[in-house]
Order: sequence, then C-alpha cells, then structure tokens
Amino acid sequence: MIGFQPYETFQLLIETGGIDRTNTLLVAACDAFSRRGTPTHAEMEQFAALAQRLFPTAAPSARAKAAATLGRSEALSPELEDLVIAHLGEDLPDFLVAAPRLSEQTMLKLVAANDVPTAAALARRSDLTNVVLAKLFQLNSRKVYRALATNTAIVPRGAFLSALARSAQMDHQVAWSLAAREDFDCALLAPAFFDLNEPDRIKVINAFANRATPAAPIKKTLEQLSVATPELTKALMKLFSENRRPEVTKLLHQITGLDEVRCGQIAHDTSGAALFVVLRAFGCNEFDGLKVLIHATSHDEDRSKALAQFSTMFQTVSVDATAFLMSAWRGEVNLLDLSKPEYKPFTQESRRTPPPQKRERDPVVDQAIEALARIGIRQAS
Repeated sequence: MIGFQPYETFQLLIETGGIDRTNTLLVAACDAFSRRGTPTHAEMEQFAALAQRLFPTAAPSARAKAAATLGRSEALSPELEDLVIAHLGEDLPDFLVAAPRLSEQTMLKLVAANDVPTAAALARRSDLTNVVLAKLFQLNSRKVYRALATNTAIVPRGAFLSALARSAQMDHQVAWSLAAREDFDCALLAPAFFDLNEPDRIKVINAFANRATPAAPIKKTLEQLSVATPELTKALMKLFSENRRPEVTKLLHQITGLDEVRCGQIAHDTSGAALFVVLRAFGCNEFDGLKVLIHATSHDEDRSKALAQFSTMFQTVSVDATAFLMSAWRGEVNLLDLSKPEYKPFTQESRRTPPPQKRERDPVVDQAIEALARIGIRQAS
C-alpha cells in the first residue's frame, strides 16, 4: 500500500498488538504516507480506513505526533484533513498556516466553528478561495482582520477593499499593515491618519497627489476663509515660534470645525504632516507654508530633506484634495468614493506610453529650503 505490509496485516496487528504497537504503527504509517508521492484513489481510501482505526486507539502523544507528520503530506483527502485537525491540539494554528494544501471544504468547516485563533491562522494562507474569504470577512474579529490585512495574496478590491478600509478606521494595527502594502490605496486610510507614523502619513498625503477628488463639504468654508490666509500664516508662525500650542489648538478649532482633540494633535505634531494638510487646504503655497512648518516642526537629523518633501507636496497635492482629506477627518465623506474610476490614481506607465518628463525643481525654492533649514526656529517678526 505505502511501502509497508498489506492492510490485512496492519489490521491483525491492531487487534493483537496492544496500545504500544498501535502507537508505533500509527506514527510509522503516517510517516510513510507523508513521504509517498501522489497516491492512487484506492491507496487513499485504504490509508484513510487504516488511519481512522488507529487514531482513536492510540495514546494522545502518539496521535499528536502522527497528526503533525501526516500534516506534511501534499495529498490529504478531506477525511484525512479532519483527522489531522482533530488531533493536532495546540499546533493547529501553525499547521493551518504552513500546510501545503487545504481543501475548501475543510476551510469552510474551520470558519464555521467560529474559533478566532483558528480563523486568524487560516486568514494568513495564500490559497484562500473567494468563498472562504467571504466567510472570513463576515467574522467580527480584530485578529482575523489583522491577519487578512497582512495577507498580500488577497487582492484588495471590491467588497474586500471596502471591508479592509472600514476595519482600518477602527483598528490601528490594520491601518499600519495596509499602509505597508504596495497594492493598497493609502488614500483610503485618511480617517486613520492620526494613528499612523510619520512616513505612513506622508504616504496618505501623497496618495492624493495629482488626483481628482469628490467635492468636499468643507471646501466652501475654506474658500471663504482663504482670503485671510496671509493673516493666518503670520499668526501661526508667531504662536509656533513662541511655543503657544494650546492657542494654536483653539485657533485651528475655530477655523476648521475639527474637534479640539484632533486640533490638539495637529498643533502638537512636530512632524508637520497634519499641519501641512491644514495649510494646503487653506490655499497656502510652498513659500508661505514652509515658513509656518519651519517654526512648527522638529527635524533635527535632516531638516532640509523633510522641508524639500513638503515643498514637493505643496506642488503636487491640490487644495481640493487636502480639503477632501480634512472632510474625511470630520467624517463627512465616503472614502470609498475614491475607488470610482474618475477618482482613482493615475495608472502605471506602460511600455507604449513614454514616462512623463520629471518636473524641474525651482532653484529659488531649493535656496529657500536650505535657508530655512539653517535658520531653525526663531521668533517670527
């Protein structure tokens, strides 16, 4: 059958050999089966009958060892998968992640059991079918969604994209995992902006670069207030230079309509990404915006590099896009509208389409950035 004696001999040994002999036979039979190539249908049925006789009568330690050995096989039937799963014990999650193959039938049984650790381990597999994925996404579990967010084999689109984006709003670990993926539209992480670290916040902002966005409810208010943008930048420069951040919080609350907690986060964020969004939404250009950022931020290691990055974003991220981003912070827009064709980011360059020429940086801007980096924070006049 599998390199051992015929099935009848195994049956005789089971009946006459006692539990010690059963333990030895079970482990040896599972080892032989896992090493064998693809078995025939008859061999599969014969081994399944043997295993179903041996597993119940063997000792617990032998059952666990045999199940782990059998789990390495690439030719398990659903019946054999059930045996492995039933006897692996605490090693089950590791098996579900590393098993060469699992049938859809077995996966659906595992999901239906509503065991969170088991479902979370299953969610990390690369061979999940759409049916299994749909069942996993229906589970109301942070652990399961965290595993799904890290699974790069799952293409984030359609209902799966919507579910992941919504989960990111409620779980910062899901947001972190999605921000690290190259295939996820970071613009959908706008509501989780303040849960992200600085590099990922920049990713979110850059996801709006050169991109059309739906009309933002806050846009009209910002347009009315933008006539006072010069006064706003002067006030912010003075307050930041004197480290009067609580007053910055109150000012931002008055002009943006964001709650005070959020405005406090913006005012005390020394990295500058959140403040950039506010400045750009009010129509600040790179010259006025950088003057405020130099007083508000702290980039001791490489100040000029950080300012150059913000300078580029002032050129590529539109006022409308930052207004939409602020509306997302206020919960006034549906982020999934960004998945509509007219709002999607530009497609990747093809071989038939020559890449656009890189925009030459304005030398005056570069000089200004270097000068601001040398100046440091000092009192605005």
